[in-house]
Amino acid sequence: MNRVTTGTESSRLLSLDIIRGITIAGMIMVNNPGSWSSVYTPLRHAHWHGLTPTDLVFPFFMFIMGVSTYLSLRKFNFEPTPAVIWKIMRRTILIFVIGLALGWFGQLMRGLAAGESLAIAASHFDTLRILGVLQRLALAYGFAALAVVLMKGKQLHWLIGILLLGYHLLLRFGNGYEMSEANIIAVVDRALWGTAHMYKDTTPEGVRIALDPEGLLSTLPSIAHVLIGFLFGKVIAEHKDNHKRVEKLLIWGTLLAFSGLLLQYGCPINKKIWSPSFVLTTTGFAAQMLGLLIWIIDIRKKKRWNRFFHAFGVNPLVIYLFAGVMANLLSSIRFGWQGEVISIKGFAYEVLLRPWAGDYFGSLLFALLFITLCWLFGYILYKKNIYIKL
Repeated sequence: MNRVTTGTESSRLLSLDIIRGITIAGMIMVNNPGSWSSVYTPLRHAHWHGLTPTDLVFPFFMFIMGVSTYLSLRKFNFEPTPAVIWKIMRRTILIFVIGLALGWFGQLMRGLAAGESLAIAASHFDTLRILGVLQRLALAYGFAALAVVLMKGKQLHWLIGILLLGYHLLLRFGNGYEMSEANIIAVVDRALWGTAHMYKDTTPEGVRIALDPEGLLSTLPSIAHVLIGFLFGKVIAEHKDNHKRVEKLLIWGTLLAFSGLLLQYGCPINKKIWSPSFVLTTTGFAAQMLGLLIWIIDIRKKKRWNRFFHAFGVNPLVIYLFAGVMANLLSSIRFGWQGEVISIKGFAYEVLLRPWAGDYFGSLLFALLFITLCWLFGYILYKKNIYIKL
């Protein structure tokens, strides 16, 4: 953990904490249904091209990470001092390693649940997935933050344009819009660490392929994603009047979202490859949502409804890590029930929820109960005014 602080942090922007909390709660909910075979369509990712509400939660968090990066590095005047460079590198490495450790823990628990010994279950490094959500966050933050302190003025705008245009050309000429192992994203990951260390997806034809939605090559546009959030952080910091902030966020957010929606005809919106149109559309929607929240919370003073999300927003990555650990424990810890062996998650869904709530609503109820469990953990930290930053 990078920092633990106690006491009220008055400098925190409440709207920023709330949108961060909403996205973390959303990420946890869509990652933890009672059954993956019983999930309402809006709570599923688009299978390939397209955009669902679920596809918004991860890019919204990355956008907010960019905004927070501006507010954090502003304290150091964006100077590339050794202390600042080390702060960025340390945070990048820490989040990346925690992501790897979370993946390893999942493998460990699955191995133990399958009857393997502790030594064998803990030694499956030959199939450990290298990349993932936290790894993507780490790399995108690290490269974007370094760019911020090493580049000045309009250079960041040029960098964003080069990253998005260059990535589109790589996709266009490298089968990047094709869901197959010939996709350049899969080719690069396979060459670097092999299929055993990659996420496996299923094509519409039912074929399992090694194509990682957090692939290394698709990290390039996610860096641009964080940098766009950074520029919106600059807008927020430079305009002290909340009405002006809302105006700028809504105008620029609409322009970005509209640009992304128009570009999809030649550059499909696709989360799994983090296409340039996906970047523009989701950063635009995120800016609009942040503007809306500033209007509701800071201008209209409607704050009582957001207390639930505030607990998520002040300790987002720690709660996400807690959710990952708990999800693995609930799925792997098993006990006997009516002559069968069942996991805690299986008991909660199959025995307690599904019989009376049905397949889909029972699955959703489990996800909501799981979010409540994570909120209780976050609420304890929140009430004690403890903020743990990775």
